[in-house]
Amino acid sequence: MRSTPRRAARTSPQARRAPGRGRTGVRTALAAAVAAALTAVPASAQSGRERPYPDLSREVLADGDGWAAAEGGTTGGAAAGPARVHTVRTRAELVRALDGGSSVPKVIRIAGTIDGNTDDAGRPLSCADYAGDGYRVEEYLAAYDPRTWGAARPAGPQEDARQASAARQAERIVLAVGSNTTLIGAGPHAGLRGVSLQVKDAGNVIVRNLELTDAYDCFPVWQPNSGGLGDWKSAYDTLWLRGARNVWVDHVTFGDGRHPDAGEPTYYGRNFLRHDGLLDITDGSDLVTVSWSRFAGHDKAILIGNGDGVVTDRGKLRVTLHHNEFTGIVQRAPRVRFGQVHVYNNRYVVPEDAHDYRYSLGVSTESAIVAENNSFTTPAHVEAADLVKSWNGSALLARGNVFNGYPVDLTALNNAYNSGSERDLTDRVGWTPVLHGPVEDATAAARSVARHAGAGRATR
Repeated sequence: MRSTPRRAARTSPQARRAPGRGRTGVRTALAAAVAAALTAVPASAQSGRERPYPDLSREVLADGDGWAAAEGGTTGGAAAGPARVHTVRTRAELVRALDGGSSVPKVIRIAGTIDGNTDDAGRPLSCADYAGDGYRVEEYLAAYDPRTWGAARPAGPQEDARQASAARQAERIVLAVGSNTTLIGAGPHAGLRGVSLQVKDAGNVIVRNLELTDAYDCFPVWQPNSGGLGDWKSAYDTLWLRGARNVWVDHVTFGDGRHPDAGEPTYYGRNFLRHDGLLDITDGSDLVTVSWSRFAGHDKAILIGNGDGVVTDRGKLRVTLHHNEFTGIVQRAPRVRFGQVHVYNNRYVVPEDAHDYRYSLGVSTESAIVAENNSFTTPAHVEAADLVKSWNGSALLARGNVFNGYPVDLTALNNAYNSGSERDLTDRVGWTPVLHGPVEDATAAARSVARHAGAGRATR
């Protein structure tokens, strides 16, 4: 699919996306009409106690900035009138502003950190507050021990109690984001903790300048047949795009926050996982740009396409990932099914003590990935051939990438060293990215990403 050629693009975050610098004058009018209402500087800043933080709420995605710029672009809540511009500080205020996931244009500015595990009065809630119907983790473990229960799916009183308890937590922490919404940090230290944001069957959404952390599942389920050995499955992605369209995720920091899975116990020989994906793009989602964001200290970062048999995803799942940092990520950065995905100018860092690293780029069923000018830094025990893994997929055009400072041909290495259980890769992806800014030298881009990616850096 072709789109209007990109105008001269910025090469760093400092060259800001100005409202109205788009394919029509509509965005100029939308932004200018109410810009004055959003430019007030807090009294604390006027007194010199705090550096003023520019208001980014009316900014829209620039022309040509990845797949989310296609087919009308992504403007989020730029059309919102003054009554639909909210600054929220509590979960209750956030829920009211989200308006049940309505499609009415809205701008929601997050001030400070909002904890999803709080009641309507703002009091903290623990896992014990959600647990009920006789659920006890010790009794659950005793009931479904594979040595006595076998390989059947859990069923019975403890599983029923787990499901009921999980439903109570989901009611608090799963929040729906509707169409025509901008959700943005009001300053450099804004975020959501313990929340699973879901953009379901909605479009034209912007999520920017936020720390999204610790979508913690109090009640993981045991799946006896997962991976052959069984595994624990948690329910919540930090941000889940389900049937979403035209979504821009920018300067967001994703992670496990105060509860890294590495600190959880081992049950049935498997880590008791409390977190699922950081950003999942599934169920026919399409036209997504993820830029200048940071994914850190997590197992499964980004899943694009959730099933080999979901053939309705063909022609969808078109995603651009650029100028993002993946540090301490075990796998899925990203893993792709079906989609045409452009992965360029990203920075990958595998820490010295990361002995559970699996891969970065996952090539799965009918995916077509163009990975160019990315930088990979790993310790000695991680080889360049480990960076890519394929399952039923073969299309990867990899060029301009560097591994520990040296040029690397990811496709050739994969084909030379795969175990024979994987298909050889080919660079015939069947499409050419046209929606992107300048593709920088990988090493130079990595330096810029290290300085500017993540929440609180959208104006730096």
